[in-house]
Amino acid sequence: MEQFTELPPGHILRAMIISDTDIHDYVIPRFLKYVAYETTSAYNAEETPSTPGQWELARALEQELRSLGISDVELTSHCYVIARIPPAPSCEKAAALGFLAHMDTSGETSGKNVKAIVENPYDGRRIDLGSFVLDPALDPDLAAQKGKGIIHTDGKTLLGADDKAGIAEIMGAAAWLLEHPEIPHGTLELIFTPDEETGKGLPEFPLEKIRSTACYTLDGGPLGELETECFTAYSASVAFQGRVIHPGTARGVLANAALMAAYFAALLPRTESPEATDGYYGFYCLSSLKGTHEKAELELIIRDFDHDKAKKRVSNLDTFAKAVEAQFPGGKVTVTSKLQYLNMKEKIDKRPEVLERLIQAAKNLGIPIHLKPIRGGTDGSRLTELGVPTPNIFTGGRNFHGPAEWASIPDMLAASKLVIELARLYSGAL
Repeated sequence: MEQFTELPPGHILRAMIISDTDIHDYVIPRFLKYVAYETTSAYNAEETPSTPGQWELARALEQELRSLGISDVELTSHCYVIARIPPAPSCEKAAALGFLAHMDTSGETSGKNVKAIVENPYDGRRIDLGSFVLDPALDPDLAAQKGKGIIHTDGKTLLGADDKAGIAEIMGAAAWLLEHPEIPHGTLELIFTPDEETGKGLPEFPLEKIRSTACYTLDGGPLGELETECFTAYSASVAFQGRVIHPGTARGVLANAALMAAYFAALLPRTESPEATDGYYGFYCLSSLKGTHEKAELELIIRDFDHDKAKKRVSNLDTFAKAVEAQFPGGKVTVTSKLQYLNMKEKIDKRPEVLERLIQAAKNLGIPIHLKPIRGGTDGSRLTELGVPTPNIFTGGRNFHGPAEWASIPDMLAASKLVIELARLYSGAL
C-alpha cells in the first residue's frame, strides 16, 4: 500500500501564497453556476439518486472535469461522479488523496430557480428577505462580514451552499492545480455524491473504484471548523392501523389512526428534540406525519453521539407504540427502524495522521482551528465506516436548509486554498 510521507517532528511547512484575488475566479463563478441546478433530494424515495435534477448537475460536472483536461472521469449508474488527477512529477509514490462533496440540497425548502445575490463588499446593513431577515445586530457572524463578501438568496429558496460551496471549492482547487503543474501533489480523487441529505449513507457507493486511503469532505460551516466526530443516526417509520366505523356510531369501536399518530408524536420527549438540544445531546426529530381514520404513518430520525444512547431511543419507540395501543383498543402500531450511519470518531482516531495533516494545513494558511462535533452527518461518516477516514472541512456556508442561508466569500476561498495545501502536504515531495 502507498504510504503517507512523515513530516519531521515540529516541522512547519510554509504554505503556498495564494491570494483571495488569485483563487476567487476559480471558485465563486462555479458556485453561482452550480446553485442554478435544482437538486433537492427526496427523503422517501428508494432509488439513488432520488430526484432527476441531480443527474443534470452530475453530467455538467462530468463534462466540466473533462474540459479541465482530466481524462479519468466516471459517472456511475447511480450518479456518483469520480475523477482522478494524476500525480505531479516525482510524486508518483504518494498515497492517493480524496476530496468529497454532495450534489443534492435539502428537500425542506425549495431549490428551484435559486436567485443568488452577491454583495462584495457587504456593507453591514440589515437584509430583508421577506419572511426572513438577515440582521447583523442579531448575528455577530454576519456582522463580522462587513467589508467582506457574502452571497445570499432572495428569500424564496435555499441557497445551496450545502453542499455546492463544497463542490465549487474542490473544483476550483482542482482547476488551479492543473494550471500550476509546478505544485507537488499525489493522485487526487474528486468525488461528488447524490442524496447525502436523505441520510442514506452512500447506499450504492462504488468503494471498489476508490484508491484514496484518506479523504476529506467539504460540507461544514464557518471558517476554521474542522470535524472528526458526528452523530450516530437512525431513521424510523411508524405505521398505525386503525379500526374504522361511522363517527356517529363510533363509541367504543373507532380507533382513529390519525389521532393515534398524533398521540405517538406527543410522547416524544420535548426536552430531547432538536430545538431543545445542542452540543453532545442527542434527540428525536419528527420528519413527517400523515393519516386518516384507517391508516397513518410518521417518519422520524434519531441522533446521538453515543451509540448505546441512540439504540435506547430506538427501543423507546416500541414502548411508545405499546402506550398508544393501550389508549386506542383495536388499533395497531408497527415500528421499523434502520441504522443510517455511525459516529466516525472511533475510526478516525485510529488514523491520527489524517487529522494531523488537516490541522497542519490550516496552521500553514493561518486559518484559526475550531474542532467541533457535527450535529448531523456527512457522506464522510459512511466512508469512514467503510474504511477511508474522512474528516469534515468548513465551506463558509451558514443557516443551511432554509431561505436565510448565506455564505462568506472569504471563507469559501480559504476552504479552496486548504484543499490545495492538503494536496501539497500529502505529495511526498516536501
